[in-house]
Amino acid sequence: MSDTSKQYDSIITKCRDIFQKKQQDYGTSWRVLRSTSITDLIFIKARRIKVIEEGGTQKVAEGIEPEYIGIINYAIMGLIQLKLPATAAIDMETNEIMKIYDKFTHETKELMLAKNHDYGEAWRDMRPKSLTDMILMRIQRIKQIEDNQGITNISEGIDANYMDIANYAIFALIKMGE
Repeated sequence: MSDTSKQYDSIITKCRDIFQKKQQDYGTSWRVLRSTSITDLIFIKARRIKVIEEGGTQKVAEGIEPEYIGIINYAIMGLIQLKLPATAAIDMETNEIMKIYDKFTHETKELMLAKNHDYGEAWRDMRPKSLTDMILMRIQRIKQIEDNQGITNISEGIDANYMDIANYAIFALIKMGE
């Protein structure tokens, strides 16, 4: 489990660095996005990964790894959007948004550690393509919850699904690096 924690931290460090650099370039322009738009952006990236996995070829030079990083960062953006009050400013300072980013990556890692313990690191025996499918399934769940105005009868909410999506993408990146 300690290897997983270190590998996880290494990936989050890379994602955080990219997120922070984009914050410096674009600011928090993404804050205008509704939750449904963030879900669709994650879908686009996951769908591209699946198309590449199935077809084996691609016309755009950017590979699968940056798509998974994008999925992780969009999932964290989704969590931020869900949790910030409607009155929160669109424009936020980079260090302020990075503190919030760190809070949600920490919570997402804590969820991973708990589930990883209970499931015995089962993801390590999964096929990489299955991780992509799990992300796409979580996106479908989120879309259904969004269509139901966030109401669920028994299921986890949008936030838990965003965390699971980030964790599956991190697992995929760990597997790609091994």
